[in-house]
Amino acid sequence: MIKNITLSAEEKLIKKAREKAKKENTSLNAKFRKWLEEYTETKDRLKTFDRLIKKMSYADSGGKFTREEMNER
Repeated sequence: MIKNITLSAEEKLIKKAREKAKKENTSLNAKFRKWLEEYTETKDRLKTFDRLIKKMSYADSGGKFTREEMNER
């Protein structure tokens, strides 16, 4: 169920945001819903990232490399 909310912002900022959304073929409302979704999922993504890093902690590069070594083909 979609609910309406009221937000406040400077008129100039709202106008610029609407223009930008229009250039991206979307609406300010759609952009806000997308932002709200991403904002609420940030913590979950960080937990997933942390689990991945822990899973890959076995990987060892064998030491430090020079710039030349990293750019070898």
